[in-house]
Amino acid sequence: MNPGTADRISRSQPARLLLLSNGHGEDLIALRIGRALRERRPAMQLCALPLVGEGEVYRKAEQDGWLQQVGPRQRLPSGGFSNQSLPALLHDLRAGLPALSWRQWQLVRRWGGAGDPILAVGDLLPLLLAWGSGAPYGFLGTPKSDYTWRSGPDRDPLADRYHRCKGSEWDPWEWALMADRRAKLVAVRDGLTARGLRRRGVAALAPGNPMMDGLDPAPLPEPLRQRRRIVLLCGSRLPEALGNARRLLEGLACLPPLEPQVVLCPTGSRPSRQDLEPLLRAQGYTQVPITPGCGASAAWGLQQRLLLLGQGCFERWAGWGEVGLATAGTATEQLVGLGVPVLSMPGPGPQFKRGFARRQSRLLGGGVRVCTSPLELAGELDRLLKDAQLRRQRGCIGRRRMGDAGGSERLAALVDWKLLSQPQG
Repeated sequence: MNPGTADRISRSQPARLLLLSNGHGEDLIALRIGRALRERRPAMQLCALPLVGEGEVYRKAEQDGWLQQVGPRQRLPSGGFSNQSLPALLHDLRAGLPALSWRQWQLVRRWGGAGDPILAVGDLLPLLLAWGSGAPYGFLGTPKSDYTWRSGPDRDPLADRYHRCKGSEWDPWEWALMADRRAKLVAVRDGLTARGLRRRGVAALAPGNPMMDGLDPAPLPEPLRQRRRIVLLCGSRLPEALGNARRLLEGLACLPPLEPQVVLCPTGSRPSRQDLEPLLRAQGYTQVPITPGCGASAAWGLQQRLLLLGQGCFERWAGWGEVGLATAGTATEQLVGLGVPVLSMPGPGPQFKRGFARRQSRLLGGGVRVCTSPLELAGELDRLLKDAQLRRQRGCIGRRRMGDAGGSERLAALVDWKLLSQPQG
């Protein structure tokens, strides 16, 4: 059967699909693929089980009536990063992680008992649950790339040697789950990683990166054209995001505003404007009139520096930046994929710690550079703002590592063909 045949089947054959995802970025990717699948199969019953957090990403789709969230959901202290440290794991265990995981496992087993397919998005956890369900499944492996050990700055000789011996960043037990006869589709984030898995007997594909979809920037408003443009991303997990924001603002404070600057600070539902305003006041910012045409919810000024806050403005603002300051996960990758070089500064976590920042930098080939102090961050920022060629060079690396837009549509076609339209069993 080919994709054209699957298109004909999809119009007459409703499907039922469960999306498993384990993180904010994974939820976004699953949602985009689900939206593209809905265009192909309007009668499809689409359900989502976010394994981490409360499923905020899926909420609007659920309100619009084309997706249903199922199963237990709970916000844990680590924000889904209990594997980063023993204290984070202990906090999650005390908060009820074992009971939560057990209830989620029970739901997945019931779903699999009906024989309906599952699309797992993320890493080992959703892959293991999909395999254990007994149902046919597809897997989109989002976090791992062979680029992290084949190239990039800040090398780790011991970890690199380990991955080189395997020939893949994915581990043998993960290969086994991906190569199972019920795994109808395996897709990863880039061709280099797919080739490594194929050498290990996994029929992996790399059809594109859904993270780069939907990021067409709005036209740059005229009042911002005369300012140097910096995008600030502090992450979304509280209280960590507020500590991240404070450190990034301290780095900005070390950079004299010798020419007009605008700092674009897009946020999601967290941290809110009310969360961030005390930090801005502590840095000496005062509220000023909002610049017209930018979609900001609040504006703050300090000497020649203008800082704009905007909930839900990331897709509108990301492409306006010349340089990014970021302590985020998926949003940082998206910013780099648009050709914007980024500087990061890790903190105490639980997510954006030194190890996470180093791995992100290597994954993106140095499109993100890790700084260890506000003073170092200011110095690197000053160098990038003054050197357009360096900005272009790092931006090109980021574009290559993240790939082109259109991955959601291509993945939806593959899910339709390989997982939903093929005889199951």
